[in-house]
Amino acid sequence: MNPNAVLDIAMQGLMVTAKLAAPIVVTALVVGFAISLVQSITQIQEVTLSFVPKAAAVAVALIICGQWMIAELVSFTHVLFDKIPQLLGGG
Repeated sequence: MNPNAVLDIAMQGLMVTAKLAAPIVVTALVVGFAISLVQSITQIQEVTLSFVPKAAAVAVALIICGQWMIAELVSFTHVLFDKIPQLLGGG
């Protein structure tokens, strides 16, 4: 196995990780920003006011995107398993 193959697999892994994390992170960012905006307008500074809606929104995002996320992860795993023979030099 050469260093280029290792770097290629690592880069693919990072890209899959970014694709899988994006819906969750973007959802938390948008909801957090909206709640912070409401808190600054109303001057209510309660920690649970920002945590609970963010947790609920992330749960909804996981429910909506979960099937796609699992499919992407399974696809990436299949690609890695298919590459094993050529990485070991057998084909």
